[in-house]
Amino acid sequence: MGESLEIVRVDPPAAVAGGEVVVECRNFERRRIRSGKVFFKEKRAWLVGASPRRLLALVPDFEEGGEVEVVLEDGEGVRSAPARIVAGKKLAEDLHLVASPAVDPGDGSVVVTRSGSRGQQVPVSLYRIDRDGELHGLHGEITNPTGIAFDDRGRMYVSSRLDGTVYRVTADQDVTPFASDLGVATGLAFDRLGYLYVGDRQGKIFRVNGAGESEEWARSEPSVSAYHMAFGPDAALYLTGPTVSSYDTVTRIDEHGRRSTFFRGLGRPQGLAFDRDGTLYVAASYRGRRGVVAIDRGGQEARLVVAGMNVVGLAFNSAGDMLVATNEAVYSLPLGIRGTLVK
Repeated sequence: MGESLEIVRVDPPAAVAGGEVVVECRNFERRRIRSGKVFFKEKRAWLVGASPRRLLALVPDFEEGGEVEVVLEDGEGVRSAPARIVAGKKLAEDLHLVASPAVDPGDGSVVVTRSGSRGQQVPVSLYRIDRDGELHGLHGEITNPTGIAFDDRGRMYVSSRLDGTVYRVTADQDVTPFASDLGVATGLAFDRLGYLYVGDRQGKIFRVNGAGESEEWARSEPSVSAYHMAFGPDAALYLTGPTVSSYDTVTRIDEHGRRSTFFRGLGRPQGLAFDRDGTLYVAASYRGRRGVVAIDRGGQEARLVVAGMNVVGLAFNSAGDMLVATNEAVYSLPLGIRGTLVK
């Protein structure tokens, strides 16, 4: 009798629906490869590749996320012992996100967009997902909302890439222009002193004070879609802006506006966020695989940690969940990762 069919590991260890994972295996007879099956929580996965040592599977959609069992079956019904993966729970769909969601520090709700194509006006362009998972429309006064950020007082700011304006949204949902003439305004990030930084995807980064007065602070390469920004534990601004290259960079900009390359080798890098240990997470492809990539604080090592297609951004909530946004849905993954806090 031959050795038991075995799953060695599932890589990466987490995924949202449609993400491609590698199921590494042992003792899979070559003659049975064509009839092999992979099941996630008893849902059969679509296979996009197979060999005696690894199968490439697309993770199914689950109503409830969390840890699910992964089982490999050969062509004669022999099953492996289960491995495990963390699957995303879908919080909302039929959206149109072009950047990261944002977590309201006041109540833990998640703010997302239905951004639309350039100039498209929709009845509701901003939504709030409460802690119970219910989706609530906020308003549609901001056309093409893109970046979202909260200041240290819990006030929300939203950029419009249509009119180059950043709007402030109050708890009563009043919308007022805060700063204007900011180019194709996309990414937003606050520094530890309370200044707001706005990324104009045409190549400028503006710094805005509390009165809404802006100045050009730094320049970078133009992006074909948007700038995405986050401040690191070293008080430097980290920037992604996808270009037509398949070997894009994460740029570090110090407190004096000087640029350097933090990491190179990502495909279409977009939204990014730091955890409290200084690890940077980026929505990107890495070595041909798409999802969320973790980069160590020295910018030396990278690895795919969440598989997903069309991922545009991410954020962390206070419970340690990673909130992963694709261009049409938002998922929650209980990974136990604590994000950085506005100070």
